[in-house]
Amino acid sequence: MRIGLVGYGAGGRWFHAPYVDAADGVELVGVVTRSAERIAELHAERPGMPVYASLTELLSAGVDAVAITTPPQTRRELVLEAIAAGVHVVADKPFAPSAEAAAELGAAADAAGVRLSVFHQRRRDADIQTLKEVLDSGVLGAIWRFNSTFDLDEPGSLEAGPHGGLLRDLGSHLVDQALWLFGPVERVSAHLEWIELPQGLTDAGFALRLDHANGVASFLTASKLNRVVRRVVELYGEGGAYLATGSDVQTGAIKAGSRPAGDPSAWGFEPEQHWGRLNTASGSRIVPSVQGNHAGYYTAFALAVAEGSEVPVPVSDAIAVLEVLDAARASALEHRTVVLGSA
Repeated sequence: MRIGLVGYGAGGRWFHAPYVDAADGVELVGVVTRSAERIAELHAERPGMPVYASLTELLSAGVDAVAITTPPQTRRELVLEAIAAGVHVVADKPFAPSAEAAAELGAAADAAGVRLSVFHQRRRDADIQTLKEVLDSGVLGAIWRFNSTFDLDEPGSLEAGPHGGLLRDLGSHLVDQALWLFGPVERVSAHLEWIELPQGLTDAGFALRLDHANGVASFLTASKLNRVVRRVVELYGEGGAYLATGSDVQTGAIKAGSRPAGDPSAWGFEPEQHWGRLNTASGSRIVPSVQGNHAGYYTAFALAVAEGSEVPVPVSDAIAVLEVLDAARASALEHRTVVLGSA
């Protein structure tokens, strides 16, 4: 599958391109960027890679698929342009400004007969993959509570304006992980923390409670401005608890200059100091890290295009995430618990 990358900022450069390189059945054949700085970085890192000034130019050159990694407010039109050209699409998160807008994009892809998938690749984080293995083992019995905290000391990476905010950025991933692990949500309660930026009032931190239909309560928190770096995932159930910290090991390795294509078998394991601990009536034991690998997303996407199988994150999953995010914003602004599906 010949894929083009639209955007070469932090998302395209660190969270997409290295994993396309490491995926099976995918080849990166061009990048869209107009920034002189980004073009210089691209030439330095990928000599000879074709550069295009627009998605239109990239599509004219010929690709099978595109990954849209540009700022949130630009994505809708770019996704629709690619769909209209009959090209398969990976859309970064936040996928759309609302659940309703996401459904529109999904319908457009279905009508055009192209595959559209959303880049919720953090299901493939090592800490979540390890927690999923513990969950699936059944050792904790019925699960009561899931805690997920992701604090970053990254004031400069906070996307501002009406389409930005941490809830729709990092919150997209944390909510997707909770839905993937525990299924549909019935009620949402939220607290948002606001900062005034030149582009407008922006949420810079959040605390969410999601009540799942299966009885699990997920508590999700994150910040970018509180000078804290912390990743925590915890499960509490009738049989005990699983407690772990994480290091966002794949992102750290990418920023340090490593690439998953270099040594795939060793990629994406949390270091031993971040291995989780499982506490049950039979005692306490360390749980070694399961491998995390975001490249698997692109391998699965290429396979879905080739075989007509389900894409790694279908639009329906992204719509469910956006319904929760929409409800969380309403909950915070109106100081109430929002019941999903209610009038």
